[in-house]
Amino acid sequence: MIIPKEHQKEFAIYASFLIEENKKYNLTAISSIEEINYKHFIDSIMIQEVIKMEDIKNICDVGSGAGFPGIPLKIIYPHLSLTIIEPTLKRCQFLEQLVHKLKLDNVTIINDRAENKKDLRESFDVVCARAVASLPILLELCIPLLKKDGYFIAMKGSNYQEECEQAQNALKTLDCVIDNVYLYDLASENISYGIHSLLRIKKNQVTKNIYPRNYAAIKKKPL
Repeated sequence: MIIPKEHQKEFAIYASFLIEENKKYNLTAISSIEEINYKHFIDSIMIQEVIKMEDIKNICDVGSGAGFPGIPLKIIYPHLSLTIIEPTLKRCQFLEQLVHKLKLDNVTIINDRAENKKDLRESFDVVCARAVASLPILLELCIPLLKKDGYFIAMKGSNYQEECEQAQNALKTLDCVIDNVYLYDLASENISYGIHSLLRIKKNQVTKNIYPRNYAAIKKKPL
């Protein structure tokens, strides 16, 4: 996959601003343009392999960091209403500036933790998270934000099977099911950046009000 030609200018602005701001505070360990393009931008866009993005109205990116996968998806699919929930203030400030630079509309950036956003329960068609936490923890944080019959996309590596096993109780408790696993080799012409996985998880029922618990309880005893 390559970045679509009509959006390359926007991604170039994104990469340049990310490299510039990364000198001031830690946004990413990746600093080369090629690695940013593949490990961040193209990796984010791969979600379109498991979700028909044209049919999605709103999406929530939990623990977005420097905007992944939410901002690349918004660039490619400008019709999306994007909400980003990010607990680190400096990263939120970076995202606000980035959204302004890219002239993106319909983007809401929330400086908070996902488990605190009770007002957003049952709100989104799609929720996604990349490199945030283990799958059992992610499920409790993200599934309550989804509408019934919505999809949570967990972006994982090659060890996804182990996490899926660990998440069996969480899947049952939260009444959701992994209905698609998509594997891909994130590779340029010369370098492979490894096997990545997308877990598509469908929410079957409205989530019980007791979930999510506070983060200390979630971390101490994951479902």
